[in-house]
Amino acid sequence: MAEQNPKRSRDISTARWLAGMAIATTFCTVYFFSPMYIIGSFLCLMFQYPTTNWSFVIASPLILSIFTKPMSMPKLIPYLSPMADYFDYEEAFELSDDEARKLVNSGKRFIVGAQPHGVLSFCGMSAWTQTPADISHVHTAAAGALLQTPILKNVMGIFGLVDASKKNLQKHFKKPGFSGCLVLYVGGIAELFKSSRKEERLYLKKRKGFVKLALREGVDIVPAYMFGNTSVLTVLKHGPLAALSRKLQVSLTYFWGKYYLPIPRDDKVLYVRGKPLGLPHIAEPTDEDVDKWHAKYCDEVTRLFNNYKERLPAYKHKQLFID
Repeated sequence: MAEQNPKRSRDISTARWLAGMAIATTFCTVYFFSPMYIIGSFLCLMFQYPTTNWSFVIASPLILSIFTKPMSMPKLIPYLSPMADYFDYEEAFELSDDEARKLVNSGKRFIVGAQPHGVLSFCGMSAWTQTPADISHVHTAAAGALLQTPILKNVMGIFGLVDASKKNLQKHFKKPGFSGCLVLYVGGIAELFKSSRKEERLYLKKRKGFVKLALREGVDIVPAYMFGNTSVLTVLKHGPLAALSRKLQVSLTYFWGKYYLPIPRDDKVLYVRGKPLGLPHIAEPTDEDVDKWHAKYCDEVTRLFNNYKERLPAYKHKQLFID
């Protein structure tokens, strides 16, 4: 199926490239050091180190974060756009923005099923900086643990995160327009630990709950592939921090990019959005119903990967495995 919008290409200045690297590295650095800062701040408060007053000064960002909610900040989009240039971001939409508007205006709601997860979805974040104002109302579902983690919830919350719990998503689908649609990273944190620069592995075989929810709520599913999410950063897949990350559903493990530091590689990223699957509304879907549409979803994800991987040097020789 042919894409409907032209390929993007960028000829950018060194200054803009460096600005993009600085922005991307800032997100990485916060994600990398936040757990250590949180633990260190609690210890400073507990032992009043180095003094009582200084312990509160050190912990003040943590205390402020605990008592504030994450806020979506679409007005930051222009200031974060150099990040898309750093990653030479491109997009290919089989469902154009105009087609999406027509469907949403007719009352349709969508789950944009995104994969792979990666440490940080720099492809998704780059896409956010290029999204038209009306479509930017589409929020991204995230694990409740992330939305409760101080510092991280405020920094990542600027991208419009919502709780991925079933109850919350059911309420979310009742909102009007694009506000009733959302992006869902299907594989979650479990998929993060399958990241590799040599092969592409998705945690998808057992992820059927989103299909069942979509059938029950009368919400369609649009498959999307975020090329580059698994190549810009490398993750430590084993050890106690990796096990803790899986349990808490938030990344606490070591990861690296350029020079073995939390500086993401400037590998090309490509956001591919497929066509809606055309799910029916089934109030009480059977296991057979769920399996049927889940299989169609997996087939479409595989097709998107195979059809577009040639555009990225890091993906040309990659194979896709669905675990």
